[in-house]
Amino acid sequence: MSFERKWKNYQKLTEAKEQSQLTSPFQKKAKHLRRRNDIYTTKAGHKNLKVGSPFTTRAKRSGTSRLRFEGLKERVDQSALNSFEVNDSLVPEIWENDRLKAEVREKLLKIASDFLIDMPFDLEPDDITLTGSLANYNWSKYSDVDLHILYDFSKVDENRELVIQFFKNLQTNWNNRHDIYMSGYEVEIYFQNSTEPHISTGVYSIQNDEWLTKPKPVAASIDYANIEKKAEDISDRIDHIEKMMEDEEGDAVLDAIDRLKAKIRNMRQSGLEGAGQFSVENLAFKVLRRSEELGRLSDLKAKAYDETMSIEQ
Repeated sequence: MSFERKWKNYQKLTEAKEQSQLTSPFQKKAKHLRRRNDIYTTKAGHKNLKVGSPFTTRAKRSGTSRLRFEGLKERVDQSALNSFEVNDSLVPEIWENDRLKAEVREKLLKIASDFLIDMPFDLEPDDITLTGSLANYNWSKYSDVDLHILYDFSKVDENRELVIQFFKNLQTNWNNRHDIYMSGYEVEIYFQNSTEPHISTGVYSIQNDEWLTKPKPVAASIDYANIEKKAEDISDRIDHIEKMMEDEEGDAVLDAIDRLKAKIRNMRQSGLEGAGQFSVENLAFKVLRRSEELGRLSDLKAKAYDETMSIEQ
């Protein structure tokens, strides 16, 4: 099958998936059937228990322990918050004399090459870069090897959002399947649109073996109090969404999750564009990621989606 045919199929599948539960005819029907057949967990009020719930309130879902989510402050103060200190040097296992170690560079280029072999079309990257905290002085035990593959997305299709989702699916599938480490730091592959700016104070071209943006060991003023406040606010909202799952329909929960994810993305982007990598917004995002709160939000989305798609017996 040609790539053009595969791409058209992918477009159709994506468009079908993007139809919300409120607009898709099938989902409307499924939702109606689920409500009609669900005589155990919907709200009561019927005298005939064969057609209505025997309960006066919605049954509570089980299986989610809130103990592991209690007190974001207690969980992140000592580890995540303290991980933003600036080091005196680049991580020595990765760098040597301000250059990427030859063995590391060779491995990363091979990983990128092997990944691109499985692409459904020929892709010659504009560059392959290393960015993030491992290409800077604020590295820590939480750092990943952020391996970026740069390409002009418009060369694939004019539908920018569709191309972004396509590349995101490819990188997510690869990252989920592989568990590769460079001296203890996990390798994560990302596609980056080469026509759009990438905000970072440290970017190294692995392909050309040179710094594109060389970092400086500048001491940063970190506003720990506001970082913690912002992170706790987002965590509280995730708690609220988790509680919503006990009382609301799946489509309402999915909408709330999508709005919160958009808020988090915008929060981080505004911080990067403003005060930079040490901004309150960007570091609050990292606290949430390192304390696994963002993972919890993604898990809630998957659970809400599965329940929305299901039809009760």
